[in-house]
Amino acid sequence: MQKYTLSQLTEETINALVTLKEQAEISNRWSNMQVPLTSEEGTWLEKIKSTLRERQLVHMNEATLWARAIYPLLILAEQRHVQAWTGVPLQATYPTFELEGEADGALAPSVGGKIRPPYLIVHEAKRGVDAPDPLYQLYGEMLAAAWLNWHNTPTLEQEIFGCYTVNDTWAFVRGVVSDIDSERPTFDIEFAPVYNGVLQAERIVEILKFIVAKHVNVHT
Repeated sequence: MQKYTLSQLTEETINALVTLKEQAEISNRWSNMQVPLTSEEGTWLEKIKSTLRERQLVHMNEATLWARAIYPLLILAEQRHVQAWTGVPLQATYPTFELEGEADGALAPSVGGKIRPPYLIVHEAKRGVDAPDPLYQLYGEMLAAAWLNWHNTPTLEQEIFGCYTVNDTWAFVRGVVSDIDSERPTFDIEFAPVYNGVLQAERIVEILKFIVAKHVNVHT
């Protein structure tokens, strides 16, 4: 069985491992994915936005940008036992391949202070001309997260959300993995519009809150 490191995944590798079905058009479902912010959350978000407007985000290093522009929005989506995490280890053993690595961030349950399988994976894109395409590493991270959720609660299909960020821009992805225990799983992908982390911060948090609320309600 071949083992793949998440950071080394490419389009060719993903297509060799699963049947990838990417929806060409932007899905309409994202327009209905929203949970309004509370007044307190709105106040905090305005503070975050006002700080970001005063900073030169393009010139920030990746760690600083993550701390100022990405992680604070994830925190606003926390609910009950679901919280924001960074440096999330992922390991999955499909019938014909293994995936191993670490996601930059996630929204996932906490049980006794320990992370449980995530609902949303976040990948921060690397900068530079030679930087790898962030989409396919995100696909690998989503596949690993879907397997972990399936291992915990086996169902015919596993829905998993992900997004990659480029500077302060957010690109959301919805995935459904089926036939997980087969030699060639199917991975259906839907894309959202791309959102600006300052100008459309409210919309980003509304989507994050929807994803969390959806899973919290299922497991209540």
